[in-house]
Amino acid sequence: MKRISSVVFATAVLCVAMAPSVRAQGLRYGFNVGLLMPTGNYNTVDKMGWIANAGATYWLPGSLGVRVDGSYSQTSHKDVLGSPVPGNTKIAGGMASLVYALMPASAPARVFVTAGIGLFNVKSDTSVTKVGFGGGAGVALKLGPSPMRLVLASRFTSISQSGSSLAFLPITVGLTFGQ
Repeated sequence: MKRISSVVFATAVLCVAMAPSVRAQGLRYGFNVGLLMPTGNYNTVDKMGWIANAGATYWLPGSLGVRVDGSYSQTSHKDVLGSPVPGNTKIAGGMASLVYALMPASAPARVFVTAGIGLFNVKSDTSVTKVGFGGGAGVALKLGPSPMRLVLASRFTSISQSGSSLAFLPITVGLTFGQ
């Protein structure tokens, strides 16, 4: 937990430090945190957990962007027949996505949709790295005259497993910087 806090803090400091130099390139970067809700089979074995994410989006001319992000999440195992089951599930990974904004960058609230593919390491009883797919939506709200935005988002993610999938829905809040 201490390592994750340090990474999130270092990312935030780096984002603020890089803001003036990145602005002219059409690059937005930031971080977010939130709740992770297991779905499907994952929901039968684990409780709601948390997720932290950092990433960057390069906006092409128009409303299309390319996003790369990394995330780390953790959920605890559910009780079985009233008895606690020790342990948790940790997921670390990265995803490359296409982002489409439904409103111009000048809009006070910019709604967007995203879809992508990534690689995730799932560690519970064993550790395995698998391909995952995700799709979601969010809104980026301008914070006054600054280029900073408050982002509320969610992206359903499904990680392929042997014969099934590990699926979850994070609901996150974060800040982005840049242009």
